[in-house]
Amino acid sequence: MVQLAPAVAMDEVTFRSDTVLSDVHLYTPNHRHLMVRLNSVGQPVSVPIQIALWSQDSDHRIRGPPKVGTGSTGSPPGSGRTQEEDDVLGEEAQGNPHDIIRIEHTMATPLEDVGKQVWRGALLLADYILFRQDLFRGCTALELGAGTGLASIIAATVAQTVYCTDVGADLLAMCQRNIALNSHLAAAGGGVVKVKELDWLKDDLCTDPEVPFSWSQEEISDLYNHTTILFAAEVFYDDDLTDAVFKTLSRLAHRLKNACTAILSVEKRLNFTLRHLDVTCEAYDHFRSCLRALEQLADGKLRFVVEPVEASFPQLLVYERIQQLELWKIIAEPVT
Repeated sequence: MVQLAPAVAMDEVTFRSDTVLSDVHLYTPNHRHLMVRLNSVGQPVSVPIQIALWSQDSDHRIRGPPKVGTGSTGSPPGSGRTQEEDDVLGEEAQGNPHDIIRIEHTMATPLEDVGKQVWRGALLLADYILFRQDLFRGCTALELGAGTGLASIIAATVAQTVYCTDVGADLLAMCQRNIALNSHLAAAGGGVVKVKELDWLKDDLCTDPEVPFSWSQEEISDLYNHTTILFAAEVFYDDDLTDAVFKTLSRLAHRLKNACTAILSVEKRLNFTLRHLDVTCEAYDHFRSCLRALEQLADGKLRFVVEPVEASFPQLLVYERIQQLELWKIIAEPVT
């Protein structure tokens, strides 16, 4: 049962000391209609934002903040949405509906639930996927820490199969809803998105059929036999988790039948720390040290080539592409 909450402006919300605010809120801070209910654990959840894509084959581009409709269309049978949400969600933005991405997300969460938010790094990664469609076209790809599933949805417009992975039944269920909201995008290109649990702290994939979002043996076989692209956005905010991400990347690369490329998106966040009494980038610095350690890894099986990606490619999604946003490419290839 969905618990409804009165629509309130974000500036009326009371935040705890550990509350993390969404980049989407920072871009549209006073849109009252963006927050309409609480999720199952009492966090404020928006109805899906609508992000306009620009097709390079046409002149159609919607500028400004992410668009939210104002009319009422009614929910399709089985959608689980309420009339109140339909009234807010409204009609599709003007233009081709195949150029619209609709993402359900959470506007403010504790640190452990930041995967339920939309972050600039995911939008940067999505832009890169749209720019490098040749890299993703027809491939099997896996996203680590997919969160709301935005980057996986974009990847599925050109990839054959995308394994959209994260942990937590509540988060994965939100991700699954977003996949369903945007199924027309993947279907247009023949792509398939599969939402799966992948815990960076465990060596093996969950195959227990009683566990939601577990893996079948056929899916595991497909993953290891065909995957050539790994990607992740904004998952480098905690040193222990960053270590786990890199261990998972290395483990997957060693198990994959083919050479693979990993694309990582990160934001260099500046924080004042009492330990240094100065502004530092400790999480980012640890990320860079993990990149160096991976590049220096010598096990006689794989070598990892690490290189930055210049963020000069076209911006097709609406967000602030700040200087602190970075992309890194890791190429894992057999030692010869």
